[in-house]
Amino acid sequence: MGVPSEEDAVLIQKGKKPGEPRVITVNCPDKTGLGCDICRTILDFGLYITKGDVSTDGKWCYIVLWVLPHSSTIIVRWSNLKDRLLSVCPSSCSVSFYLNQPSPQSTCSPVYLLTFCCLDRKCLLHDVTQVLCELEFTIQRVKVTTTPDDRVLDLFFITDNLELLHTKKRQDETCEQLHFVLGESCLSCKLQLAGPQYDSHQGSSSLSPGIAGELFRCELSDKETCSQALSQDLTKLKKTSVIVDNSLSPAHTLLQIHCVDHKGLLYDIMRTLKDFNIQIAYGRFSPITNGHRELDLFIQQKDGKKIVDPEKQSALCSRLNREMLHPLRVIIANRGPDTELVVANPVELSGKGRPRVFYDVTCAFKTLGICIFSAEIRRHSTADREWEVYRFLLDEDCKFQLSNMVVRNQIVDRVRKTLMGCSLN
Repeated sequence: MGVPSEEDAVLIQKGKKPGEPRVITVNCPDKTGLGCDICRTILDFGLYITKGDVSTDGKWCYIVLWVLPHSSTIIVRWSNLKDRLLSVCPSSCSVSFYLNQPSPQSTCSPVYLLTFCCLDRKCLLHDVTQVLCELEFTIQRVKVTTTPDDRVLDLFFITDNLELLHTKKRQDETCEQLHFVLGESCLSCKLQLAGPQYDSHQGSSSLSPGIAGELFRCELSDKETCSQALSQDLTKLKKTSVIVDNSLSPAHTLLQIHCVDHKGLLYDIMRTLKDFNIQIAYGRFSPITNGHRELDLFIQQKDGKKIVDPEKQSALCSRLNREMLHPLRVIIANRGPDTELVVANPVELSGKGRPRVFYDVTCAFKTLGICIFSAEIRRHSTADREWEVYRFLLDEDCKFQLSNMVVRNQIVDRVRKTLMGCSLN
């Protein structure tokens, strides 16, 4: 494979006709987990991967992905996407890469605290979240409260994917955009580096043992009447197949996956392989057929060997099945006299969470016409992994009878469908 210039390591080409997918080509040095990092970035921009191919010789990789926006309302800044993809690629000029020396660790982005106070109104939280996503901020933590006099105090702990929030221009742009969207309801807006407030919001979520047990259990039955029970059209998610074959290649294990499509599917598969330190030598992500996807991945362990240990094969297949069945957990339950919706997703071993979860949940509430009384994002640790937990206390003053079990299941269903993508509608 040829060595492109750093600028040519990522190319984004328009489709030949309007409405056709754009083609993203990544040609750069390889590293374990590169596919995961690329898919997370694409998902963060609200894009859907229609098909893809990846190949590597162990040092250099070549990835081609066809992408479309998830909806017509998403604004994609393609030049910014290219810059973000370049940032996750190993340097093409790094001599240390070929000497197998560790590359320098990227510096963590500073966390900023966005504080604003405004008069309460419908869809407020989603409108704010949409502005932050369009400005390419990552929401790390949230604390939203509604006061008795119908004012909302929002604390958003954010990082800037453009690394420009230290500048006055970027800070002014952020506050101006929020004032423009919120209008006269916005009473104040302030941006500053997060201090002890961020540390106080870093703690584990205080979930009750009952809620935590239901949310984080490994298997969920579609026959159960619990608040996480699958609706009829979502039960097809259980029809997945993961096959390990060591007979077709002397050097690689073939992983064959057949499953129902959902938003972020390729990311869920890639992050699982990254967490298992699995390297992909060649892979093909086929176009959707009757709502299903097929993937053929030739893989190796990090030491370059095939996966022949039955226990390792079983653990990998079990985790992949679980991630394709329930990449996100959604339940609705009582919190004292109030009604709370809780969403959880696994955190990568690198510490990174799933993109756009807060955006999708608030979008679902906006569609349903349900107001959010308070919200927060925390982390929760179980025996084998860490989770990001989103908690939403719902406003009882809405058209739904929130104490009704049928209504609750409808809310869970809508939120899950929004998170998993329109293909499940």
